[in-house]
Amino acid sequence: MNPTSRAVTSTLEIADLVTFNVTSVPLLGWLAVACLIAYLAGAISLWARGRRWTVPGTISFVLGCLAWFAATGLGVNQYADDLVTALVFQQITLFVAAPPLLLMGSPGKLLLRTTPHVGPGKWVVRAAIAAQRSRAAWILLHPMVAIIIAIAAFPGLYFTDAISWVMATPGGHQTLLALLLVLGIIGGAPLWALDPLPRSPSFGMRMVSAFLELQIHALFGLVLIRSASGMLSWYSTEPEGWGITRAFDQSLSGSLVWTYGQLPLLIVLIFTLSKWRSRDLRVARHRAPAEDAALDEYNAYLAKFHEHEAREDNRKGSA
Repeated sequence: MNPTSRAVTSTLEIADLVTFNVTSVPLLGWLAVACLIAYLAGAISLWARGRRWTVPGTISFVLGCLAWFAATGLGVNQYADDLVTALVFQQITLFVAAPPLLLMGSPGKLLLRTTPHVGPGKWVVRAAIAAQRSRAAWILLHPMVAIIIAIAAFPGLYFTDAISWVMATPGGHQTLLALLLVLGIIGGAPLWALDPLPRSPSFGMRMVSAFLELQIHALFGLVLIRSASGMLSWYSTEPEGWGITRAFDQSLSGSLVWTYGQLPLLIVLIFTLSKWRSRDLRVARHRAPAEDAALDEYNAYLAKFHEHEAREDNRKGSA
């Protein structure tokens, strides 16, 4: 049970969840701002020197940082102590929505292109390259790791009520959010990253990974929608005065998982199928001339063979 539940005397509105108060923004929220500033500084420095840098990638990274900040720096962060919906929104945003946007911004490439390769910058570049080539990175980017992370992040936390222990631990809430962001980036890298990776899964493996994650989220969302109130000890009390019940709160959080949480994975499936088809068409185009030449050669061989057989038959008939 949440011992710090606030006394509520008015109906909860959407505006309450998106309010901004500079004094209540946690460190994780300010970290999103710092990453945004650093990325934009790097992109602008490249443009100022006349060097190319992707505008779509920059927009993607900016949107990722904004989603990250929205989940941690706005009013929803304060209400996560009292509403399952608010907490699930934070988790989905940091684990499922923000990582793809951040990864498609190619922050690794930007780091290597903007960091000086002399002085202290040399050690930053060496550390980044060493991390990219490390055995640990190779293991973490296995597609099965993403599936294990998805199971631990949602069913593992909620079905065992471990989420209540996390919320009751001082600093547990913010630590969980930071961990989910990191795990979301690790799990999403094989599917979304444009930076060079130590391993690149096949299109088939990407399809399997995305499909299994969809099923995990679907099961988790369905349980939240259909479960009775009081499923989680931290959220066992009714949110009286907000015009909602705990059962509605849990059901709404499950609906978020079914919609908001599934959309990025559906995009992965569509994108992967499209890339797979494009790859096959490209291979077929390159293969067609070689296959045609081989077929012509084989047909010429058959023609010569039949011509030889015909001559042999004529010779035997003449004899």
